[in-house]
Amino acid sequence: GAVAGDGITLVAGVRTAHPGVRTVVLAEKDDPRRAAQALQAGASGWVAKDCSLSRLLTVVRGVLRDETHLPPALLTGVLREMTAARRHRTESERLVESLTPREREVLRCMVAGLGRKAVAERLFLSPHTVRTHMQNVLGKLGVHSTLAAVALARRAGVGPVDLAGDVVERGGQPA
Repeated sequence: GAVAGDGITLVAGVRTAHPGVRTVVLAEKDDPRRAAQALQAGASGWVAKDCSLSRLLTVVRGVLRDETHLPPALLTGVLREMTAARRHRTESERLVESLTPREREVLRCMVAGLGRKAVAERLFLSPHTVRTHMQNVLGKLGVHSTLAAVALARRAGVGPVDLAGDVVERGGQPA
């Protein structure tokens, strides 16, 4: 449930803050999708909570030697998940690349959670023009909502536009 999701977020956070730290996920049950997400977030191992102490020690020792440890039964499922995720990412990247630079800029504003009016102010455009751009973005990405566009953008690795950076520039004074 929610805790498992938080665990994967935690793994990603630890990897970003402390690249040298290795993490092993102690899981409630073996789930190929969760295990794949954990590995993509930077985990080095995955063990079930009900595994033996000797199994846990084997995994921890292996991970300390820079090995990645997964239960053999999970391997096929995890590889399938990672291949599917890569395929989705590639499709998403291709769709995002079909956008014009202005549409991509509008999409990054959408990823940052800005509404039409805020996007218009930020890009010095009329709200009507922004609406047209947003409709074009949804059409080219083949989605029906801003939420779906943002999810696809994130899958393609599109980050939010930097909101803080611009405020500094507008004032002309570094913070």
